[in-house]
Amino acid sequence: MTTHAPGATPRHYLMCEPTHFTVSYEINPWMDPTRATDTGLAVQQWRTLRDTYLDLGHTVDTIEPVPGLPDMVYAANGATVVGGMVYSARFRYPQRQAEGPAYQKWFADRGYVTHTAASTNEGEGDMLVVGDLVLAGTGFRTERSAHAEAQELFGRPVISLELVDPRYYHLDTALAVLSSDAAAPQIAYYPPAFSPGSRCVLAQLFPDAILADDDDAAALGLNAVSDGQHVVVAPRAVHLADALRDRGFTPLPVDTSELLKGGGGAKCCTLEIRV
Repeated sequence: MTTHAPGATPRHYLMCEPTHFTVSYEINPWMDPTRATDTGLAVQQWRTLRDTYLDLGHTVDTIEPVPGLPDMVYAANGATVVGGMVYSARFRYPQRQAEGPAYQKWFADRGYVTHTAASTNEGEGDMLVVGDLVLAGTGFRTERSAHAEAQELFGRPVISLELVDPRYYHLDTALAVLSSDAAAPQIAYYPPAFSPGSRCVLAQLFPDAILADDDDAAALGLNAVSDGQHVVVAPRAVHLADALRDRGFTPLPVDTSELLKGGGGAKCCTLEIRV
């Protein structure tokens, strides 16, 4: 039986304005330091994304951008927050390693319980909450040992998923959570981004999932943000938007093309705070 959108619920997001955004190094296939970036345009697109959340009635907090950390705009990578507990990020590449402590300090300064990670992990980039489960990516950035660490911290089953296409180096570039309602969790994903075993796991857990096509994936359409009804999605992910409408969701195209030059879209810019 085809599932439908359960309805919007208020969300609490943390974001970081791309004041210092540029592409000065290359740590994923989307990045090309020889291609010009427009920081002003990146800021404009980011503010449109933030304002979209505010217009939907969600709460948006911001963290102060740090000079020399151009990827700090990708706030989802900074931590994973479940039940008010913060599992801090521990980045793989030296260029981003200072981001983890910056995000952890933001949470600690506001009274959140923070956990310093022992294993390499890149926050919600590779850990997505779906109902009572945490789907966790590995293969390019986050170590499998981080999945066990997160399971002990959050007390929720963590399902490991192997990523095999370097273009989709984080789980949130290949899979979108549409509804985290425990009674009817819903996702969309791009099967070729996953190993055969992981595709089988996803098919068993989510037999009615939306399957994105090549064009959706190439537009980073799965790097989407849903409140259970409204789905902020890349404008070029046309097939995905149509599939969302068919399920009763409301797609909201928001252009983050300048930020895509760093390998991130709407979801990468958006860290959800779950208390």
